[in-house]
Amino acid sequence: MTDETTKREGPASRDRRNVLRTASTLVAGATLAQALGGAANAQQAAGAAAAPAGTAPLIPGFTPTDIHTSGGVTIHAVKGGSGPPLLLLHGAPLTHYTWRDVAPRLAEDFTVVAADLRGYGDSSQPQGLPDHSNYSKRTMAQDQVDVMSHFGFAKFAVVGQDRGGRVAHRMALDHPDAVTKAVFIDIVPTYYLYTHVTIDFVQSYFHWFNYLRPTPGPENELLAQQRNAPSGPQPSPAQLEYRRRNGTSEGVHAMCEDYRAGASVDLQHDAADLAKKIRCPLNVLWADGGAMDKIYDVLAIWRERARNVVGKGMPGGHNMQEGAPNEVLAELQRFLRA
Repeated sequence: MTDETTKREGPASRDRRNVLRTASTLVAGATLAQALGGAANAQQAAGAAAAPAGTAPLIPGFTPTDIHTSGGVTIHAVKGGSGPPLLLLHGAPLTHYTWRDVAPRLAEDFTVVAADLRGYGDSSQPQGLPDHSNYSKRTMAQDQVDVMSHFGFAKFAVVGQDRGGRVAHRMALDHPDAVTKAVFIDIVPTYYLYTHVTIDFVQSYFHWFNYLRPTPGPENELLAQQRNAPSGPQPSPAQLEYRRRNGTSEGVHAMCEDYRAGASVDLQHDAADLAKKIRCPLNVLWADGGAMDKIYDVLAIWRERARNVVGKGMPGGHNMQEGAPNEVLAELQRFLRA
């Protein structure tokens, strides 16, 4: 940022920039147990540092496939069902397995593809580039468009939760002719978050700042905290799946790069596209009583970014596809069938 730009900024802009610069210091105590917990609290359930051996547990009725994409990575996905195509994208630090209670029932009406994002699960986990562009949401969205193309789908609906929702947002902007409908779960636009920084945001989403520090600082801290995490009950298959690859040094680095891209190259892409609106019908779901619900008017924010938006608060928490799968299934069926 140039001196001239700084002169043109108002006090509010300078304050936001200062928060961004110092927030990681305030939240340096973030733990991998919190980062990799999600709905399952995976790392709190087991403190071993090494990831378990094996492969992802199967979702009944789904066949796994590894797809080589135009971006030079391999994306792991599972496919099942028949009918109109539907892509499901998970959040951090989960995998496609988070849809295990929803995907089989959606597959009664749709051809469902549930994929691991670049950097997560059994998809490639490349070393981040200096500008973090290989973890930009533009790049990650192209991965998933390539996945659907591999299966013969030029047009499809997409449901994305958490980080998957951010990939789906970029996909709807970059590939408007491909995305027929979209559902974003428990997010508001990344650009809005980083241009409206408040103490409530920092306190609720501390990892959004902690992971931005240069590698390998956050990665080493998170892995050390994972090794020192207290033991707990026997982990469930879902908990083991989330830590199997996401809890490795490569997986932790990939997750941090996902967030670093969000605060750098993604912001550049988003700023350039502020005049664009999502063309397809959009349904935004947020956790009733959760952080997004408490801090933001989620529906009003998305109405500034899309032409045709509906939305509602849902039970089940941030990972509602696990916390309230029946309710999430019913809402997805209602919207996607219409």
